[in-house]
Amino acid sequence: MTITAGIDIGGTNLRAAAVLEDGTIVAETSLLAPAGWDALRDAMVTLIQDLRVEVPELAAVGVGAAGMVDRRGVVAYSPNVHAFADSPVRSDLEERLSLPIAVDNDANVAALAEARLGAARGCAHALVITLGTGIGGGVIVNGEVLRGAHGFAAEVGHFQIDPQGPICACGERGHWEALASGNALGWMGREAAAAGRGKALIALAGDIEAVRGDHVGEASLAGDPEALAILDRYAEQVAIGLVGLANIFDPERIVISGGLVALGDVLLDPVRSHFMGRVEGASARETLTIVAATLGTQAGVVGAALLARDLIS
Repeated sequence: MTITAGIDIGGTNLRAAAVLEDGTIVAETSLLAPAGWDALRDAMVTLIQDLRVEVPELAAVGVGAAGMVDRRGVVAYSPNVHAFADSPVRSDLEERLSLPIAVDNDANVAALAEARLGAARGCAHALVITLGTGIGGGVIVNGEVLRGAHGFAAEVGHFQIDPQGPICACGERGHWEALASGNALGWMGREAAAAGRGKALIALAGDIEAVRGDHVGEASLAGDPEALAILDRYAEQVAIGLVGLANIFDPERIVISGGLVALGDVLLDPVRSHFMGRVEGASARETLTIVAATLGTQAGVVGAALLARDLIS
């Protein structure tokens, strides 16, 4: 029985797990993500060493990193994890762990997990979009994750929706991520609250500047009409990006992952409505569905472990 490990690198936390072929997690551990590449690398080494105490037979390690990962396993750049800047993830970890190491973008590995074991299983053509601090994406084409010429494909959060729009974390204006990420939902909530249209949000957050996207979500689930209006505006921005991607890639399924998926159909129903009202040839896309991811927060570590399994198979 071959067991591989997956590491999921987020802006706040590092999570690692030992995973069976069917996606079952047999051991896991986590740490707060430190600042700086050297400290981040050492934290990943510690996580895998801890896992090897429980599962000494680990055969390989996969890493999902929030950034642009080239085919050498170097994270060239990340707007949301500032520790990455031409960081040699694969070679540094191979040297310290003496194990085969595979590295890819975090959204790509989540897409791999959903395609093989989750909500996109059985789909030859699918999009897996992660709505979180930023927006990540993985594109499934003919059953495989699209990686592009340099390994940088599917940086979907960074295509431009509005040239005059808000500044994105990468420094450019009007990217989809700046308009439709979880951070953008928080900004919409604060804007509405400042205009007197978010009483429930202020009650939850304490004051206007403390309002975040999860406050909008909580108030929406409670049925607050002002919060639902904000969420509808947000859903439209999500749908605008999905429309562009669907027009380009023609998927049979769009899978939405990330923390906001906990809102369920309170979010997904308006996304679907705005999407079908805008996508080209909507009447001919009756089989296209927009669904919630099924692997939840496990998608990152499971997908990274699957990536490692592919490396040694």
